[in-house]
Amino acid sequence: MALTQRLDLRQTQTLVMTPQLQQAIKLLQLSNLEVVAFVESELERNPLLERDENFDGGSDPLRDGAVPALDRAAELRDSEQHDPYPADRTGTDRLVDTGVMREDTPLDTDFGNVWDGETGPAGEPGLAPTDAETGGEGLSNWNQRGPAPADDDRPFDATLAADESLRDYLIGQVNLELDDPGDRLIAVTLVDLLDDAGYLTADLDVVADQLTCPRERVDAVLARLQGFEPVGIFARSLTECLAIQLADRDRLDPAMQALLDNLELVARRDLGALTRVCGVDAEDVADMVAEIRALNPKPALAFGSDVAQPVVPDVLMRANPAGGWIVELNAETLPRVLVNQAYYAEVSTHARSKVERDYIAECFATASWLTKSLHQRATTILRVASEIVRQQDAFFLHGVSHLKPLILRDIAEAIGMHESTVSRVTSNKFIATARGIFELKYFFTPSIPGANGADAHSAEAVRFRIKALIDGEAARQILSDDRIVEILRSDGIDIARRTVAKYREAMRIPSSVQRRRDKCLGV
Repeated sequence: MALTQRLDLRQTQTLVMTPQLQQAIKLLQLSNLEVVAFVESELERNPLLERDENFDGGSDPLRDGAVPALDRAAELRDSEQHDPYPADRTGTDRLVDTGVMREDTPLDTDFGNVWDGETGPAGEPGLAPTDAETGGEGLSNWNQRGPAPADDDRPFDATLAADESLRDYLIGQVNLELDDPGDRLIAVTLVDLLDDAGYLTADLDVVADQLTCPRERVDAVLARLQGFEPVGIFARSLTECLAIQLADRDRLDPAMQALLDNLELVARRDLGALTRVCGVDAEDVADMVAEIRALNPKPALAFGSDVAQPVVPDVLMRANPAGGWIVELNAETLPRVLVNQAYYAEVSTHARSKVERDYIAECFATASWLTKSLHQRATTILRVASEIVRQQDAFFLHGVSHLKPLILRDIAEAIGMHESTVSRVTSNKFIATARGIFELKYFFTPSIPGANGADAHSAEAVRFRIKALIDGEAARQILSDDRIVEILRSDGIDIARRTVAKYREAMRIPSSVQRRRDKCLGV
């Protein structure tokens, strides 16, 4: 057979993941704060992209055509045929509205011209400037110069005094209690070796070698440091920390010391072994355990702790006065960008080479795509969040016991999207509700079948029910896993004993035997 060249035409369909499509998918699964960081990088790179500085909350280039929530609610009430969630399909006639949250106008206050001498703003007492602030000229010269420069635009929180740290608190006590310079040096070294809980975990022999001093002197300084506030600081173990606090209360008797030396028995709630070791009866052991539980095992946590940063919600939900819920994106965290059409028209007419024209065209296409992608992302998040709120309406009304079993397929089928899209939307997204801030993934829980043909139950609701049963059990009627299964089945929940045990262990609830010991010890 002869080999020849031939030109053929073939028609096929393929799905091509273009860079723009990949970026759009990436944007969809990012939180609002991550999207802001991405947009900031695009603003630095693309000259045709600019931040919308004139946004007043009335319109949003990312969500053109969005209907305000209250108007949308009125529209849905006026015409039932336009309701995308009819009552006969869901069993509820509550409306879920989506809208745009409006922003308050920023309030700028200028304190540049109200400082006078040693008084603060508006004549309030303040702090005189230091030499560093006055350029080394002193207070008198500073007063002659007049008020502070008007260009001091430091944020208000930058002028606040910081909380006293544990190190500063301890160094202040060292300066008051220790007179010898050598002892102070040892004390400062030990202060710097404390961990976050206030324990001294360093090897004292190594410390003595580094400071070229006898180990006995280090021990003597440590003994004095262990008398500092907060009580229990500079302990080398949990037993020593508790012993220091008990000694400060004059409660460190031989029985209590024996109890501290056998904390593992306290952890196991072994009442019989504790009574034998301590030489007291069960009632005295229970009193001593209660006294230990009142102590602070980590005395340093009250100092220098970082402020917990709250989660910034991506979606906001609030009750509609007319009934139902209003769901909207958090406008405080949404980036607002525009394509500078005027600048594009100007630079495109002055492009001299093909390279310049291609670069301008690429920047314009990228900027246009970004604004369109942000608009599509906002619309998709609103659709998914609104459907979740609609299907979990009972949870927002009555609590976690009414949480329904829900999977990604349920939301995807309701809004006509793919499951992977719903999964990306609910990743790293939080919604602020009247019951708190929840991750959107929280509302997706597996189902547990109902007994005797009853409706299925959410696994989260069943866990809540198990915890409520255990929390309400009496000291003389500890519920075993088998008994919990019987109670749940009488409530219409078909669950196995191993499932109850798995949920109980996941919530870190001890077994019935361990809980009975806890009740006997009064802990």
